[in-house]
Amino acid sequence: MSTIPANKAFSKIDFLKLMLLSREGDRREGILLRQSKGWFQVSGMGHEALGALSLALRPDDYIFPYYRDRSIVLARGVSNYDLALAYFAKRGSSSGGRQMPGHYSDREKNIFSVCTPTGGSLLPACGTAWAMKMAGTDSVCLASVGDAASRQGEFFEALAFALQEKLPVVFVVEDNKYGISTPTEKFLPFHLGLLNEDIVIKVDARHPDNVYEAGKAAIERARRGEGPSLIWADLDRLSSHTSSDDHRVYRALADIEEMNKRDPIRLLAQELIESGELDESGWQTMQDSIASQVDEDYLQAEKEQDPLASETLLHNFGPEPVAETPPIQSGQRTTMVSAINGTFKKALEDDPKVIFFGEDIEDPKGGVFGITKGLSDSFPNQVFNAPLAEATIMGVAVGMAAYGYRPVFELQFIDFIAPGWNQITTNMSTLRWRSFGNWTCPCVIYAPYGAYLPGGSLWHSHSNEASLAHVQGIRVAIPSTPEDAAGLLWTAIHAEDPCFVLVPKHIFRKQMDVENAVPVPFGKAKVVRAGSDVTLVTWGNCLELAHEAAAQVNASVEIIDLRSIVPCDYDTIVASLEKTGRLVVVHEDNRTAGFGQTIVAEITSVPERWNLFLSPPQLVTRDDVHIGYNPIYEYAALPDVNQVIEAIRVVME
Repeated sequence: MSTIPANKAFSKIDFLKLMLLSREGDRREGILLRQSKGWFQVSGMGHEALGALSLALRPDDYIFPYYRDRSIVLARGVSNYDLALAYFAKRGSSSGGRQMPGHYSDREKNIFSVCTPTGGSLLPACGTAWAMKMAGTDSVCLASVGDAASRQGEFFEALAFALQEKLPVVFVVEDNKYGISTPTEKFLPFHLGLLNEDIVIKVDARHPDNVYEAGKAAIERARRGEGPSLIWADLDRLSSHTSSDDHRVYRALADIEEMNKRDPIRLLAQELIESGELDESGWQTMQDSIASQVDEDYLQAEKEQDPLASETLLHNFGPEPVAETPPIQSGQRTTMVSAINGTFKKALEDDPKVIFFGEDIEDPKGGVFGITKGLSDSFPNQVFNAPLAEATIMGVAVGMAAYGYRPVFELQFIDFIAPGWNQITTNMSTLRWRSFGNWTCPCVIYAPYGAYLPGGSLWHSHSNEASLAHVQGIRVAIPSTPEDAAGLLWTAIHAEDPCFVLVPKHIFRKQMDVENAVPVPFGKAKVVRAGSDVTLVTWGNCLELAHEAAAQVNASVEIIDLRSIVPCDYDTIVASLEKTGRLVVVHEDNRTAGFGQTIVAEITSVPERWNLFLSPPQLVTRDDVHIGYNPIYEYAALPDVNQVIEAIRVVME
């Protein structure tokens, strides 16, 4: 049941029905929860007038809501029955039962999937708005957030990027005065004088006509290319924060009673009755009719199919990317940097929706390592410098990918990933799974990686592949040759999932022969040296150690370049172990919870594989310590050739 189709002119009578529909849904869910039918509820009571914002939007506009925006999505055309399915976490709901109630999503209606970390959708909204601008449309993004989240760094990053690029985005801060139990007045940037008042529209959001007019003005401004606006919506949260909270613990009863007098539904109904547009009998009939329909929706939704345990892994990843021959010629001698640059150039030539974004990547510098040298001069509409803001880089990638573009974004060093971690774990890696495959995030994040290059110190020398491997829903690869760098990146650029490609700095300027330019899929290791006594698995910079050690020992060492961390090619490792019976894993990430421990655990936990071992497997890794600036510290921490030789000796005993 939905009462107002999207993009309909504002009618107070119709909108009263919409607000009442939203309120009755919240009321019914509260009753069901008290009956132990359901597990959680988040209410939009008091926020209903914001649904008027949807009425100023077109179908091609995007909405990035947060979890109190029940009325906004109802006004967009989502039915109350759909929200009932979401409450019961049914298989047919927008998330397939994977998200809490209030986490709206509708791909057809351009309602972006809500994430629980409040404020997490603001940067993706900027990414979508930027793609809209690139596409030459006059579409608009509406992105809402609670008042407490206006103190998060991503709020300011989103606002700054939107202003910088004059993006067609309207931010809405729903100021209900509380962050769960904490009064927010002293925290808000509005009160601290931090915001440009030229873009702020303060509105009493208890009255839908106020909301509609403010939203219409901001949206029209965005359509004209005049940049973002920020609607500061003053309203009340008439309920507790969620069903897990009781606001009577921290709010005076007198304050709650006074707040209820400002109920937007009560105010609009009184206004219409006083004007003669509605009488008491008609008002009661409206309430009874909507309550009855809402009850029917929830009774029917409760009977629908639950999720299937067998589908838990469904949509964790999209289809396996089809590997194609990368744009690199066999028989030449080149470096990884050069091979990557050529691959990027071909990708930009082939598809105008391939967009590069990263710190210092424009010419004349072309990145701190020259990886993108010449690209912005040749493709000025596709290659852009980013601000020094990794959360912006990651979040914009999410929104741009969701809109249908192909972000290929650079992190200057993998060590700098931390400010972007929220977007990686909150949105990038979860979007496909949490929306049951309806939203996807195909993007490539590449970064220089690793050590063995003195002078890097703590924040230019680490690896971090194990941290990334721990995040479900992203693919991770580490090439060690020009053809593998070109091949893995070419596959990643055409994949349907977020892919991280880490490029080892120590060897990426090393001249190497390109033996055979062939397709390189994710999840396929490469035997780079045949042997019969020991299986040595490694990747990245440590290939050099492996070859040096193999040349010095009195044993036949088979070296496997893993290339792909996620997915990992365990079959190639097992096939080698069937010959050798001995395993050594070498990597430069630290030991505890490093990916080498994952390999050893995976191989030894299967009885049939365990029986292959003639001796205990050995790990050679960086110690559990940071890398210092003085090379003495760096080489003391990192694995070296002698350690690899010793590990081979141990497994041969």
